[in-house]
Amino acid sequence: MYEHKRQPLAPMPVFYRRLFRNFFFVFLFLLICLIIGIVGYHFTAGSSWLDSLHNASMILSGMGPVIEIKTDSGKWFSSFYALFSGVAFITNIGVLLAPAIHRFFHRLHLEEE
Repeated sequence: MYEHKRQPLAPMPVFYRRLFRNFFFVFLFLLICLIIGIVGYHFTAGSSWLDSLHNASMILSGMGPVIEIKTDSGKWFSSFYALFSGVAFITNIGVLLAPAIHRFFHRLHLEEE
C-alpha cells in the first residue's frame, strides 16, 4: 500500500503569500474581463466609454444592466458577456478561497492523526 508522508501546515507567511498571489490573479482576471466588457459595449452598443464602464461593471458584479441597448450587435454582446461574467465571477470566488479551504482541510487531516 502507498505510504503518504504528511506535510506540516505551512507557516502563516507562506499562507498569506498564497492568498496575496491568488488575490492578484483574481484582480488581474477581473480587470481583463472589465476591459472586454467596456470595449464590447462601446463598439457593439454604441455607448460612451463611461456608460460602457458602468454597464460592464454592473454586469460583471452581478447587479444587472443599467443602460438600454438598442442595436442587435449590442444585444448579442450583452447576452454573451452576461453569461461569461457569471462563470467568471464563480470561478474567481473559487480561486480566491482555494488557499483558505486547502489550509482548513490540511489542518483537519493533521488533527486526525
